[in-house]
Order: sequence, then C-alpha cells, then structure tokens
Amino acid sequence: MAISFEKAFGMHPEALMIRDRRAQVLSENIANADTPGYKARDIDFNQAMKLAKAHQSGSVGRTHEKHFAISSQLGADTLFRNPDQPDTGDGNTVDIHHERNAFMQNSMEYQASLSFLTARINGLKKAITGGGQ
Repeated sequence: MAISFEKAFGMHPEALMIRDRRAQVLSENIANADTPGYKARDIDFNQAMKLAKAHQSGSVGRTHEKHFAISSQLGADTLFRNPDQPDTGDGNTVDIHHERNAFMQNSMEYQASLSFLTARINGLKKAITGGGQ
C-alpha cells in the first residue's frame, strides 16, 4: 500500500515554507529598523496558504515544451505593511516592537507545525516498522 504524503502531512509542509519565508521578511525588517526610507514588509499567511492550497489541488504542469511554465512564487505574497506609528521624518516604517512580536509569534507557529510533522513522521515510521525501532 502506497503512502500519500499529501494526505499524511496535509498543508503543514507548505505552512513551514511560508512561515520560514515570513521569518526572513520579519528579520529583514528588524535588521533595517534604522535604515532611512526602508518600508516594513510582511506576508499575509492566510493568503499565502490559499495560494499554496490552490497550487496543490490544481497541480498545474507542463505537458508540452511550448506551453507556458506556470509557477507560484513564494515571494509574490510579500506586501508592504501600513505603519502603526507616525513618520519619524526618515521614511522608515519599521516598528521594532511590532516586528519582534510578529517574529516571536511566527516562530511559535513554525515550531507547532514542525512538532505536528515530527509526530506524524514518527507515527508513519512506527507503522512501517511495526512499532519496533
């Protein structure tokens, strides 16, 4: 009997990739907190998951070399954030407290998805080996 990884893992692998990308974007914001003119960015996780789900269910692939190559780029869902604070005069829209909180929340959600996947992999491993190690 074949194992369907899509059924076994669900959307958690995609969620991990999106959360990883979001961690990169948030860390770039934190690193550029004092850069004049830098605009804070973020990823809309729900929108990115909808795109991943549509891509997963659609399974669009090229059947002929002359067909257009269609791909979903993970960076396409990166948006500029509306600032929560008034402009300080340098054009930078990074609120360091907001960025740290968002980074921490994203980190905890990443760990939750990773824990789920680890438990699922261990369960599959146990099923394959018959419970022995």
